[in-house]
Amino acid sequence: MTYSFFPKGTAFLLSLIFIFSCNNHQDPTDPNTATDDETHTVRLKLDLSQRYQTIDNFGASDAWSCQFVGLWPEDKKNAIADLLFSMETSPDGQPQGIGLSLWRFNIGAGSAEQGEASDIPDEWRRAESFMLANGQYNWEKQVGQQWFLQAAQERGVDYFLAFPNSPPVHMTTNGKAYAFNGKSNLDSENYEAFASYLANVVEGIADHTGISFQYLSPVNEPQWDWSDANQEGTPFTNNEIAGIVRALNTELENRKLAISIDIAEAGKINYLYATDDKPQRGEQIKHFFDSNSANYLGNLSKVGNVISAHSYFTTSPAQEAIRMREELADELAGVPGLKYWMSEYCILGDNSGEIQGNRRDLGMEAALYLAEVIHRDLTIANASAWQWWLAISPYDYKDGLIYVDKNKSDGNFYESKMLWALGNYSRFIRPGAQRIGVSEENSKSHPLLVSSYIHPELEQSSTVIVNNSSGSFQLALSFEDADIDSLQAYVTHSAASLTPTVSYSEEDEITIAPNSITTLVGKIR
Repeated sequence: MTYSFFPKGTAFLLSLIFIFSCNNHQDPTDPNTATDDETHTVRLKLDLSQRYQTIDNFGASDAWSCQFVGLWPEDKKNAIADLLFSMETSPDGQPQGIGLSLWRFNIGAGSAEQGEASDIPDEWRRAESFMLANGQYNWEKQVGQQWFLQAAQERGVDYFLAFPNSPPVHMTTNGKAYAFNGKSNLDSENYEAFASYLANVVEGIADHTGISFQYLSPVNEPQWDWSDANQEGTPFTNNEIAGIVRALNTELENRKLAISIDIAEAGKINYLYATDDKPQRGEQIKHFFDSNSANYLGNLSKVGNVISAHSYFTTSPAQEAIRMREELADELAGVPGLKYWMSEYCILGDNSGEIQGNRRDLGMEAALYLAEVIHRDLTIANASAWQWWLAISPYDYKDGLIYVDKNKSDGNFYESKMLWALGNYSRFIRPGAQRIGVSEENSKSHPLLVSSYIHPELEQSSTVIVNNSSGSFQLALSFEDADIDSLQAYVTHSAASLTPTVSYSEEDEITIAPNSITTLVGKIR
């Protein structure tokens, strides 16, 4: 998938992560705003009685680079896997990785086997298919991607999601992995065959690797036309998605597969609640989870009580980003129990001049922008999952957590601060954490974005603070119904990457550095 640019116990084990919606940037004209020459104290109270969404996972995708990087020398690909998945620390306490809790596996459509005849010019954007032209399956395909699946599991990742961008080329209407004229590339008479194919893939991978998928996402960004041969993809209307999902639900039921169908990976979050410019592809919450809809899927046994979308084109300007997430949250609230997953994002486009997607950025500008997006998705849209696009990118674009040389057999790799920005969330907000309320005890203006959760299985507290300003701040936290033994700070800024620094007591004021993301981790007694 996705963007179509080119070089696109009684001790309850608790975990807290503070999520406070201070969404406005610092106003230098406000006399109450801190400047470079002064520091003021921000006082926040954590309220364990206010409960919001439970976190399911933080993840990223193996598209498309893992098909090659998974074949690189063992030392390099293992080092990359450690950065993405590891929850281990070095002797000095430095986290070895960001501890992703979900890994997205791209089921290829076969454009790689077609080569140049696929019409997709960039070899790194083609993908192999397990399905052969004769209908047989070859489980030695997508070997590099399968290596990363196993590397993720070995490092403790428990959740896996499989997604195709296109049906296999031997099944599509035009014999290609991209569509023509903005119309679906899968005829309705092939819905059952497509469902059988997807079930075969998840069963085959489980048999071949021992890895089971918990989630299967059959369509990806169905609003886009996917007619530019830039990568694999196909559009679908809501009615077509309903037909595919019903066929898939029947197939999974018949095989008694314990897997949940994820729908529908909308290309923008407003397609979930508005028609926008796609009258047959919008308002997906109503179409799929309103029992009065002809496309209702909420009663199917394998459809999860989740709807997913991507944050592309909805992150700027700030007030519009906030408004759209508020509208999404309001629409979700109309369907009791329905959860929202933000299932794909990278920094794309010009973002109203706030930041450009073009040009690789290993530094803090992109990392801080990313952290703001995550914060709003969690605290305003109430996302239960947050998933990045390319875990590994060869491109000169802000689409990678880790960047690599565009070399199929070997090369160098480069950590970005975006990796560690996501790590402030993924490593410390584990599956099962529940967001709780935070209130401000003083009213001085400040730009800090602070987040908060409680976990029933971890004997620790964690706090994520984003400071996208040039000013330093003191942070005072008060806890109701909980006592904290100590708080260990992990800091990401221009000279640190989730680096352990000062340990604080509960009574201490905590220094928040300029242009930084800080996570505080402590024991609860």
